[in-house]
Amino acid sequence: MNALVNNGDAVGLAGATGPNLGEKEFGFLREFVLQHCGISLGDHKRQLVQGRLLRRLRALNLSGFEAYCDLLRRDPEAELGELASCISTNVTSFFREMHHYDMLIDELLPRWLAEKRGGGRLRIWSAGCSTGEEPYAIAMVLAEAIERTGIQIDAKILATDLSPQALEAARKGVYPVDRLGGVSDARRKRWFLRGEGSFDGFVQVHPRLRELVAIQPLNLLHEWPMQGKFDAIFCRNVVIYFDKPTKQRLFSRYAGMLESHGYLFLGHSESMYGLSEDFDLIGRTVYRKRT
Repeated sequence: MNALVNNGDAVGLAGATGPNLGEKEFGFLREFVLQHCGISLGDHKRQLVQGRLLRRLRALNLSGFEAYCDLLRRDPEAELGELASCISTNVTSFFREMHHYDMLIDELLPRWLAEKRGGGRLRIWSAGCSTGEEPYAIAMVLAEAIERTGIQIDAKILATDLSPQALEAARKGVYPVDRLGGVSDARRKRWFLRGEGSFDGFVQVHPRLRELVAIQPLNLLHEWPMQGKFDAIFCRNVVIYFDKPTKQRLFSRYAGMLESHGYLFLGHSESMYGLSEDFDLIGRTVYRKRT
């Protein structure tokens, strides 16, 4: 999930050198990011944005932030993904907020598989998938449920994000071993291939999981090209950075993309209180669509 960093130690601001981000350019970037990403940048984020974007200026061989703003004005879509990657960091892990996976394992997947046997389709959307840990964790419990029940159905997990770098990492499915802290020993053996040689200390997710996950770029504020509805949507630790109108629009759109009584999973610091009449809270940051 893309989450805006709140401290400078993650971006190396102390040693940053280069052009300063002026008030006029920061004002333009704030409006641009709000309009295109739904993220509100406070005044206190100015130094953070400057430190992050200096790297992008060097990569593009631009003289300063005025030139970068001109580039965004000329072709917003061409640079949007890179900009989002620069100002955000991917905070995620396997089986983060385990109570959501417990609900999938104990309640939802057995019910869905039983209901959909004989030709049904199962669709789950990981919106803001970051580097892929979330959709692959969902794929693990889904694959295990299919193996356990013996019920074969058309099942797929859609994983989307705005960051090109995050999506590239998700497609590769290669992670340092120390990123598997939330994964049990049994699942490590079953669902990961250990690297050798130059890949010693890394693992790659099993091909079976990669078959279940479709990874695509998507800006949540733009048009959604998906056909058909989802049984569940995971949008965790994403909307906390959006302003209230953006959250309201997004929750309304999610409701339209969910099956009757479909489920929406939010992050531990997020709530739908006062933002939507389309859902009922049924568990810790778990919402069910009203009919």
